[in-house]
Amino acid sequence: MILHITTADAWEQAGKAGEYRPPSLLTQGFIHCSLAGQVVAVADALFRGQSGLVLLCIDPARVKAEIRYEGYGQPYPHIYGPLDTGAVTQVLAFEPGQDGCFRLPAGIPVPADH
Repeated sequence: MILHITTADAWEQAGKAGEYRPPSLLTQGFIHCSLAGQVVAVADALFRGQSGLVLLCIDPARVKAEIRYEGYGQPYPHIYGPLDTGAVTQVLAFEPGQDGCFRLPAGIPVPADH
């Protein structure tokens, strides 16, 4: 499973369109995603204290666009092309705690080394 953080509003628009096209698809050519062990660090770095977010749980086998695992250290998954909404198996509310930091929602498996 790969994960993507977005706003609830953006996901609602994607549902109407049948596909998700974030701004990074236009500016960088891919959709930034994370693995379960990476998502909290990404959320705290880029979205700290921001509310109104959702976490998309994506089944890589259902993604029609190309997926590449890129980056330094532990590579991050990137989806090259729009994300078809049928590849999203679950949408979870993703709100920061009172300290502004995020925690992984219950039910998402975290690798043993995290």
